[in-house]
Amino acid sequence: MVPLGGLALALALPSAARAGSCEESFAQKGNPLSGTRFSAEVTVDALTVPVAIRQLRGIAAARGYDILSEEADDGSMLLEQPRSGAARPFPIIATAQAEQAAARVKLEAKLPAGMLAGAGGARTELCAMLNAVKGGAEGIAAAERSAGAVSTAGPVVIDALVLSQQISQEADTNAASIPSRYQGKTFTIKGRVAHVAKDGGAYRIAYDIPNSTNDLAIRFGKFRFLTQISCLAAKGQGAYALSLRTGQGIQLTGQYKDYDPARHVMWFEGCRPVD
Repeated sequence: MVPLGGLALALALPSAARAGSCEESFAQKGNPLSGTRFSAEVTVDALTVPVAIRQLRGIAAARGYDILSEEADDGSMLLEQPRSGAARPFPIIATAQAEQAAARVKLEAKLPAGMLAGAGGARTELCAMLNAVKGGAEGIAAAERSAGAVSTAGPVVIDALVLSQQISQEADTNAASIPSRYQGKTFTIKGRVAHVAKDGGAYRIAYDIPNSTNDLAIRFGKFRFLTQISCLAAKGQGAYALSLRTGQGIQLTGQYKDYDPARHVMWFEGCRPVD
């Protein structure tokens, strides 16, 4: 919740962005060889730090970004541009600092070495988010609507082996970020059945995935373990699950449920076959 003192202050003052546009603040540092950084900021009157960060969560989620962490009271949030085809994901750090009866809100995108991006497109994207941040009562209402917001992009269609390698690659970088990255996401996963087992009140359909990339002809990298993918069948899909046979091709749509880095397993739930 927003502190009551902050609410009273924000409601008492008019909502307005200060002189100096987001576009004018835009800056670029580094280069594609070492990694490029883009940044932009705005200062908005009648805005507290927690309200600014909570608003940005909803704004970013609506634009398809993953929210990896949110510390609204401390003025920080970590966003991530999701993987798209061959394009690698990259982080965007959001910060907010209190000014006199206002908040200064900044976004900084950090592209990995070798990734190309035009400054014009980066300016447009960062400022589209920052210019949507409001002060006063309008901002408080937007922050309340944004509580817990996650990207609601349509199902990602992907091969089970590709998804497994993708998760294993991410786990090598930072396994702790994986649950936040996949929370609320829906996938349509293509592959073959390894086995079907009873798991609580549902049937668990495991995809056929080797334990190591040593067993693969094509791979993203060489991992000691490959992430196993399991899909918990939705209610009413028990007969379908029991009809499956080892090695049978399947295409199931389900939502992320859990990830266990120690066991190298990711689970999806509510899984249904694609017609």
